[in-house]
Amino acid sequence: ILEGREEEDGEADRDEEEFVLIEDREEEEDEEEMSQKHRSSGDDWEVSLISELPPRTVGHTWQLAYSTSRHGASLKSLYRKLSATDSPVLIVIKDALDEVFGAFLSHALRPSETFYGTGETFLFMLHPRFKCFRWTGENSFFIKGDLDCFAVGGGSGHFGLWVDENLYLGRSSPCYTFNNCCLSETDDFRVMELEVWTFG
Repeated sequence: ILEGREEEDGEADRDEEEFVLIEDREEEEDEEEMSQKHRSSGDDWEVSLISELPPRTVGHTWQLAYSTSRHGASLKSLYRKLSATDSPVLIVIKDALDEVFGAFLSHALRPSETFYGTGETFLFMLHPRFKCFRWTGENSFFIKGDLDCFAVGGGSGHFGLWVDENLYLGRSSPCYTFNNCCLSETDDFRVMELEVWTFG
């Protein structure tokens, strides 16, 4: 989903590619211009989150820790892959409508009895438009990992992002934690690809 990052591929050599920092867009630039830029680059479009990431991630190499296309679709496998990392993680989802969105998590996903994480956590939309949803301070429902799902953001029974144990069905709703809109076109979505990136 994300182009131009160093990808982890077992014991194989790692190839580092350059990535392009896209400068902050002026608020006056309309969405039509933005979507035209994405269309003109076809499947190779790339949006940088660098300016939105916490300072502690700057200068670190992005590593693909988990991908449904490489590692299968299992939340338990995802937890196992992340069990040894103390890095924050970036979750990127492409749904059946080719929309791309996700979450930056201050801590790696893990099974948990309660919500955990910090205000560094945020939700985002990448394609067809770019938008970030930061912590509002309303509550501390950042990250929750169960054996049958994981969730990011919450309040009043709604999760900002929720994905099932098969990493196939998801839901996005407005939530108090981030005051976000629905990240996908519809509340319920099908995951076509899910990637989790760490900062090595």
